[in-house]
Amino acid sequence: MGADSKRFSERLGHGASQDRDPVIWFHAASLGEVMQIAPLAQYLTRSEQIKILVTTTTATGADWVAREMPYAAHRFAPIDTPAAIQRFLEGWLISAAIFVEGDLWPRLLEGLHKRGVPQTLLNARHSRTRARFPQVFHALLKTFSVITCRSETVAQRMRALGLSPDRIHVVPDLRLTLPKLAAPHDVLAPLSRAVGTRPVWLAASTHPADEEAVLAAQLEVLKTCPDALLILVPRHPNRGLPLHKLAQSKTLTTARRSLGNGISAATQVYIADTVGELGGFFTLCPIAFLGGSFGQEGGHNPYEPAHFETAIVYGPHVKNFSDAYEALRLAGAAVQVEDPARLGEVIAGLLRDDQVKAMGQAGLVFMENTKNCMLSYVDLIAGVLKRRAKHIDKQTV
Repeated sequence: MGADSKRFSERLGHGASQDRDPVIWFHAASLGEVMQIAPLAQYLTRSEQIKILVTTTTATGADWVAREMPYAAHRFAPIDTPAAIQRFLEGWLISAAIFVEGDLWPRLLEGLHKRGVPQTLLNARHSRTRARFPQVFHALLKTFSVITCRSETVAQRMRALGLSPDRIHVVPDLRLTLPKLAAPHDVLAPLSRAVGTRPVWLAASTHPADEEAVLAAQLEVLKTCPDALLILVPRHPNRGLPLHKLAQSKTLTTARRSLGNGISAATQVYIADTVGELGGFFTLCPIAFLGGSFGQEGGHNPYEPAHFETAIVYGPHVKNFSDAYEALRLAGAAVQVEDPARLGEVIAGLLRDDQVKAMGQAGLVFMENTKNCMLSYVDLIAGVLKRRAKHIDKQTV
């Protein structure tokens, strides 16, 4: 969803705060990017005693900031026209400009550079566009003080653009700073009692391209584990009814959480078409297939189940989180299934194998070993702010 039409004036650079206090400005184009910055922004506003400005280009991102980051001011990002950019930059006293993953605009970056505002790019990832147009991205990124990369491979590609190596830092994925999902006892306890000792696996955040394969996999699993239960959590709850019909067409005994259905001994597929309960399902299930990986959605965040000691299974299309999946696979916490037709075979094998416990523990160890990466980000940004303050002091002497 694009910017709120009632707030279009912000896209023209209007709406600056009247207090003129210094701010750290985070630009996170949409919801996926803005969710990453919340722990870091909150830490910085406390440690640096400075206000936070967040810009997005989508209304969903704006709504999330309003709900989850009450300490931050939100505006829609200015369009990259001379007048809008000048109005925006003159309206805010920006101590540092921090971009998440990308969404870089030439007039905006030029305006920041002319004003001496240090620029940081956080969580740079693989980019085919960057590889195709190296000269363009060299011009966009050459003035950045700090660029953090999720992996050494990404860092090497940044250096290949001709950027200063001392400004490029390999830091664990910014998403690792996100807190563990909630698993409320009042949600988990009745589910745990209903499942009991049955073999259970989870298909989380699924899309239509995943769901046919997931239901076919459950049919395969039932051949060797006749009491197995599949908990199916669609990415969008409105998929509940079509999923119910699809499962029934395959003669799978199905219940839907949104209708108040419980899990009985006969239930083979439990469709959790609700929101905000995924942490409970990760707690309950030793194995999770993560959706968005058989279609073109690019995959979903694998760190979420890793927090819960849950073995991770995923398809071949995970471009949005390729570094994360590869790191977890190398750690022994995740397994990729290239062919959707093999999903049932893989799940059935894991349900019968002690490997699942080892995979879950490997994921938990991975999360424990990387949980302090927040301090790396804080140190880099604090360094930018100190250098900015010294530069201003020299100018005023």
